[in-house]
Amino acid sequence: MVNIKENEKLSVINHSAAHLMAQAVKRLYPHAMFWVGPVITEGFYYDMDLGEDVLNDEALVKIEAEMRKIAKDGKRIVREELTREAALELFAGDPYKIDLISNMDADTLISAYRQGEFIDLCRGPHAESTKELKHVKLLKVSGAYWKGDAKNKMLQRVYGIAFDTQVALDAHLHLLEEAKKRDHKKLGKELDLFMMSEYGPGFPFWLPNGMILRNILENFWYEEHTKEGYQFIKTPIMLNQELWETSGHWFNYRENMYTSEIDDRLFAIKPMNCPGGMLVYKNTLHSYKDLPQRVGELGLVHRHEASGALNGLFRVRTFTQDDAHLYMRPDQIESEVIRLINFFDRVYALFGLSYTIELSTRPLEKYIGSIEVWDASESALQKAVTAAGKTFKLNPGDGAFYGPKLDFHLRDSLGRSWQCGTIQLDMNLPERFDLTYVDADGEKKRPVMLHRVIFGSVERFIGILIEHYAGAFPLWLAPVQIAILGVNGEVHDEACEALKNRLEALKFRVHVDNRNEKLGYRMREAQVKKIPIQLVIGDGEIQSGSVNVRRYGKNDSVTMPVDDFIAMITKENVDKA
Repeated sequence: MVNIKENEKLSVINHSAAHLMAQAVKRLYPHAMFWVGPVITEGFYYDMDLGEDVLNDEALVKIEAEMRKIAKDGKRIVREELTREAALELFAGDPYKIDLISNMDADTLISAYRQGEFIDLCRGPHAESTKELKHVKLLKVSGAYWKGDAKNKMLQRVYGIAFDTQVALDAHLHLLEEAKKRDHKKLGKELDLFMMSEYGPGFPFWLPNGMILRNILENFWYEEHTKEGYQFIKTPIMLNQELWETSGHWFNYRENMYTSEIDDRLFAIKPMNCPGGMLVYKNTLHSYKDLPQRVGELGLVHRHEASGALNGLFRVRTFTQDDAHLYMRPDQIESEVIRLINFFDRVYALFGLSYTIELSTRPLEKYIGSIEVWDASESALQKAVTAAGKTFKLNPGDGAFYGPKLDFHLRDSLGRSWQCGTIQLDMNLPERFDLTYVDADGEKKRPVMLHRVIFGSVERFIGILIEHYAGAFPLWLAPVQIAILGVNGEVHDEACEALKNRLEALKFRVHVDNRNEKLGYRMREAQVKKIPIQLVIGDGEIQSGSVNVRRYGKNDSVTMPVDDFIAMITKENVDKA
């Protein structure tokens, strides 16, 4: 899917379309008042106060029709510059616009854009006329607190998207429909993967099929990290206030942490694994010969997210980060980052996920460490990306206060972007926790530290995979890999159970469907459950020692000897094809 914000032409069209929508709303609801209407990755939105009127799908259709009238009329979109006093007079009676104007520099002219009878505050730029805004679709309406503060009034937020051609708009809407079918919340329920409960908002419950999928991913994670020379740890889920003060989380992240009192001391459930990892490093002395040291932890963390932000597995209050902390000498940064990039590359390729890399550099303010150290760190990351044969997009000033970082933006089968992996260079925690190693000259030195995740979190990555595969997982990942269906339950049950036992002895995950239902019905059920392989066994298969094999999503089938079938799927499973 296209990123509207990164496309200059579409960004202008969508920003202009937000004004077009506001003009249409104002015609239909003369009392409407507007807050802000920015361009976002998925198009645009506008927050509005309509008093007692509540928008629904039917209302959006009417607004769209009015937008088309305005676009057909083709009025020019004209920029105007106003003094602060003139702007306050023009928007008198609209508290939202007055609030915006009041927070602007009194000595700077304020820009606004006019189209026909409608005028709105805006920096611009805009399309030349409303005639360029014909290809627009309003997508949904939701609630949004004014200024994002739950103490303020709830406004109505209308989302939409605009393109320069109808063909592009139709293609995008088709992708949105496809994305709805792949919604991980819907498929998670249909495939018995996970559930949510009002007794624990934001706390997923993993169902048996989901636990199989989760365990496969975690075992894969351990296997791949063992190949890369990682050691593994497990740190406590609760640690006391003093530790979080040392790490800085208590002062910078306190409102997102869950706390409890134990033995008259305040403890916090960890929102991050890093401080516990620092204590593990400090537990022993380290020599320059020990470095680099690669330490991994699948650590369960808890963060208090706003209830309105919760979204299936994508935004939860408890999740497992596939964390690793790498400790190294300064001269090892480049080689370790190259190794990490190659590692990320191998993992993502296995799932059919491509990616782009973004390098975020030193913030202009509120950073720690010297500019010289920052420059050297950023240079090391740039060299490593280039040496790994990758390109990157520069994101100036967006690094964490403690160091620059590489973010990995994954592309799924619909072309949607997901920020998952990250490599962060940290100059803060090694200092705060007084981490050291003894160098070749016998002096204590501060190690360089990298934080990194590949999945981001196990929960969110599973959500992404559900949508990426539309729930039809490859054989090696599927909770149920093979469904065995006897043509006649009473006659063929014994042969079905014997084959199941043979396959389960080889560690395949098998289900025999011997319900008293027609074969066609049971075959459709296996398709609905997206089981990768269906085996049908009848008299002919029993007599010839064969199976009739049908793949998920295919109408045709093939009959082959059981031994050949086992050899085929064993290779497919091992190769993670």
